[in-house]
Amino acid sequence: MKNTFGNNITVTLFGESHGPAIGCVIDGLPSGFQIDEAQVRHDMEQRRSVNALSTGRSEPDEVEFLSGVKDMVTEGTPVALVIRNTNVRRSDYDELRYLARPGHADYTAELRYKGFQDASGGGHFSGRITAPLTAAGSILRQMLEKKGILIGSHIQKLYNIEEDRFIAQGLKETIKALNEKDFAVIQDDIGEQMKKAIEHAKKEQNSLGGILETAVVGMEAGIGEPFFDTIESRLSAGLFAIPAVKGVEFGAGFAFAEMTGQRANDRYTMFHDEVATITNHNGGVNGGITNGMPIIFRTVIKPTPSISQPQFTVNFKTKENTTIEIKGRHDPAIIHRARVVVDSMTAIVLADFLAGAHGIQWLAEK
Repeated sequence: MKNTFGNNITVTLFGESHGPAIGCVIDGLPSGFQIDEAQVRHDMEQRRSVNALSTGRSEPDEVEFLSGVKDMVTEGTPVALVIRNTNVRRSDYDELRYLARPGHADYTAELRYKGFQDASGGGHFSGRITAPLTAAGSILRQMLEKKGILIGSHIQKLYNIEEDRFIAQGLKETIKALNEKDFAVIQDDIGEQMKKAIEHAKKEQNSLGGILETAVVGMEAGIGEPFFDTIESRLSAGLFAIPAVKGVEFGAGFAFAEMTGQRANDRYTMFHDEVATITNHNGGVNGGITNGMPIIFRTVIKPTPSISQPQFTVNFKTKENTTIEIKGRHDPAIIHRARVVVDSMTAIVLADFLAGAHGIQWLAEK
């Protein structure tokens, strides 16, 4: 099992959903960067389960630094952080040990790890492991923000309810406003409709998925590589590591199939003595390299697979058909909690690219 991501800055994840703790080791950080502990807590709070829209399992998600940080300043050595699991109920999964929960990784994990994996709550495959990923991403987002690079996402679609896409005008202010919201939408009235849909799905013992739209502003042009280490390919690799992500598109994405070249091409122009494009159908990337326009992409989050309705499945030990009703504490939707994870993963990828372009210590320079 390989759990390390990155080239110049690496993040290694560890832990299980119902184990004693989860965490990560971040290697390659610069020395001398002052971490805003309040911002880390804020970002962790956005991922937590805190209301009726989320699972009944509520963890404090307090980040404890074991090494690499002194007085909240990075030392330049590996940063090890841990988050204790305090609300564990392994017994919820005793009866499910050999039942393949539809939509989960139970069966594939059994095949890959020969039954030695921790199966409680999905073990290491659980969305719980995105908590340390969020903590790591919070630190790197802070470094990027000091360089004028802002990252933000909104729930552009929940099931069949949609709100407007990002627009270029006032994008930086829009991102700042979204990052202060617990339920990240641009149009609050649409957000209320989404919340009601989630509450209805919960009553129906069902779940909903949707689409997150992410924007990055302030990213310099000329960062990335052609072919195998493109901005899109590295971001996609990181995003697909997030449980429940099933699709990523950049810029116009699949809508390119309905365009002509004349419409799809982003025409260049000079704007305040800088090269810019009039439209941004390519999402800020050409040839795998940033062009200076906002990086725009959308991420599909599938409905939470744990639902309490009866479903067909198999017992992969006895090789018999059976049915399953998943009990316990589960989210009727995870998209509102996943947005900060997507932002964090984006920060990890972009910081890794920038460290390669400018050197690791550049990220800590004022």
